[in-house]
Amino acid sequence: MAKTLYTIYVIELSKRVYSENTKFRNANPQFNGVLQCLYVGQTSKTPKERFLQHKTGYRNKKGHKLSAALVEKYGLYLRPSLYTHIDPFLTRAEALEAEKQIALELRRQGYAVWFN
Repeated sequence: MAKTLYTIYVIELSKRVYSENTKFRNANPQFNGVLQCLYVGQTSKTPKERFLQHKTGYRNKKGHKLSAALVEKYGLYLRPSLYTHIDPFLTRAEALEAEKQIALELRRQGYAVWFN
């Protein structure tokens, strides 16, 4: 049986998210408006499939919303150049930790970033 792999992905958000969303703005006090606003996530699906789930407000069979409201409203497109160099992870826990570390590194580089 094939082992599930978890992949990191990055989505560019409209810069409107910074001016319209207080939580996003408060999470990114270092942002100077030069670089882009981003969302970093992890998934067991392909990044393209996950992006489509976000944009369509996907709900699972139990009715739980699995899409991030920020991406549903402000998501523009995937940014493969920011994640394709990252190898997949064997466990969800490893992927979640990597998601956090990658998001924080992108913030240090000057991006405004949201992650869960």
